[in-house]
Amino acid sequence: MAEVLRVAHPVVARRSRRWLVRELQHSTSAVVGLVILSLIVISALFAPQLAPYDPLKQNIRIRLLPPSWMEGGRMEYLLGTDNLGRDILSRIIYGARVAVSVPLAAVSFAVLIGVTLGLLAGYFRGRVDEVIMRITDVQLAIPFILIVIAVIALFGTSLTNLIIVLGITGWLYYARLVRSEVLAMREREYVTAARALGMSNFRIMLRHVLPGVIPTIIVLATVDVARVTLIEAALSFVGLGVQPPTPTWGGMVSDGRNHIFQAWWFSTFPGVTITLQVLGVNLLGDWLRVVLDPRLRHG
Repeated sequence: MAEVLRVAHPVVARRSRRWLVRELQHSTSAVVGLVILSLIVISALFAPQLAPYDPLKQNIRIRLLPPSWMEGGRMEYLLGTDNLGRDILSRIIYGARVAVSVPLAAVSFAVLIGVTLGLLAGYFRGRVDEVIMRITDVQLAIPFILIVIAVIALFGTSLTNLIIVLGITGWLYYARLVRSEVLAMREREYVTAARALGMSNFRIMLRHVLPGVIPTIIVLATVDVARVTLIEAALSFVGLGVQPPTPTWGGMVSDGRNHIFQAWWFSTFPGVTITLQVLGVNLLGDWLRVVLDPRLRHG
């Protein structure tokens, strides 16, 4: 029976590095996305070494200096300066720290909560399923901005609070998706065989159910990173995100909106970096979706 169980277990994609590299080489869009994201991550990790200036240092004498290739620009300020004379390139590089850390941490938090509750709801069904699904229905009925305002009013604005609020508003999508996958999976032969062998529910969920939903979780999480990136930028734009003096791309776009006609570079370059990050995540996410779904690979 144990031998049958091992054979019947779903084939979880344990791709070798060589196989992934080969698949990646066949997708130009995925390579472009990977390059974009790699540059952003490198900027976040090595900001002090890469930034030419202190992102908080002000110099009013060179405020709103245009990019170096424009008339009046200086080579030492490649992308120009803002209304306080701070180097825009340095602030964009340091802003990558928030742009990388917040989406990754928030999505990881949402995945942890959502996958756990989705597994419980789908596997045990009954009252457990009903309670968890009613919680998701209630949360879906509450506008996102109200949850943000409530958390900020109670705990204040900080990087940690921003990650928490983005995590607790994103878990329900993972819970619903995982629940639907588990409902279809729990009656399959390898699960019923494991149950007949006397395995605990906890072990069955971890060893025989969870691996089958991991590819779907990875694809959703990749898409979610792009969504959270935009939300973080939007919250920073309206003043509900990470607070100054910490540089954020959304905050830079907000600061430059009043100078858009006289100093377009002030808000344009941070806006372009937000667009590039979302584009890179989506390109890589589309590739992962095709690679992890055999129906799309051979269709």
